[in-house]
This record gives sequence, C-alpha cells and structure tokens, in this order.
Amino acid sequence: MVPGVALVVGGVPSGMQLGILVGTLSALLVALFGSYNKRLVERADPLTVTCVELGAGTIFLGMVAVPWLILHPADAGLAAQVPGARDAALLLLLAMACTLLPFALSLVALRQLSAFQAQLAVNLEPVYAIVLAVLLLDEQRELTWSFYLGVAVILLAVFAHPLIHRKQLQSPSPEILGTSESKSGAD
Repeated sequence: MVPGVALVVGGVPSGMQLGILVGTLSALLVALFGSYNKRLVERADPLTVTCVELGAGTIFLGMVAVPWLILHPADAGLAAQVPGARDAALLLLLAMACTLLPFALSLVALRQLSAFQAQLAVNLEPVYAIVLAVLLLDEQRELTWSFYLGVAVILLAVFAHPLIHRKQLQSPSPEILGTSESKSGAD
C-alpha cells in the first residue's frame, strides 16, 4: 500500500496536496467509525445504533452552530430562513430516503459482513468518483501516469488481501490443530 500511496501523492499537482491530507484523515476516521459500528451492531439493534449516532450528530452540529453564528453574524440570516412546505417535504424525503434508511440498512448488513468488507465498499467510493470523472467529465488532464500506477498498486493490494487471508484460513497451522485436539481429548 505504501508504494501505491507514494505514487498517488507524487502524481498529484501541488495544489491538491491538502486534499490528499484531508482525504487520508477522512479515511482514518471512516475506518475507526466502521470498526466501532461493527462492535456496536453485534451487541445492539441497528435501528437503536442509527438513532443514537444520528441523534448525537444532530446535537453536536446544533452545539457547533450556535458559536459559529455568534462569531459569523452575517450567516445568521441564512440560518434563520425557514423552508417552505414543498422544500421541507423534499428535505424530509431526502433525509429519510438518502440518509436514515441507507445508514440503517448498512448497519443491518454489517452484521453479515466483516468490517474489512464494509470498509472496502465505503473506501472505494473515491475510485468510483475518479473513474466517473474521467469517463463523463474528461477530468484526467491534471493527473500523471504515476497517479494511475499508484491507484493500480493500491487496488491490487486491497483485492489481494482477502485472497491471501482466505488461503491462510483454509490451511490451519499445526499449533491450532494441536490445540483443538487437546481440547477434544480432555472432554
């Protein structure tokens, strides 16, 4: 992974370096959040976890909004705007159909998936975005061959990991066999 990341970062214009740093921090936080959710979902109901996490996010953003509006009074006019009935209905529909439902379903699916599989789906989203930007928007002009080579190395490492891990699980080590035999003999 490290050589791939080095190639990607080296193949990005200097104006995009901050974006790489923010993306790396974001990937770290997403990985921690996903691992934490895997543990939570094994012990609690996914809808309860959804309610607690999204409720905590709402409270946190509400607490951040108050000092922000005090420090930036020009934004207070925007915050005071109340959407009309049609806009409020559309916002509610988007909140339920595009945030709440997918989040709850992802937590239900997380019970059946490993944390690695769930993180793989989430962390490949930037790859999908890059491919779509190249295909639909012709946005590959600023990226060099080292960027694409780095992406290929990272993808190879990501997809090789489960294959290597599967082979290790299929052939148990002698220590594991010895341990299970001694347990069965003691019963």
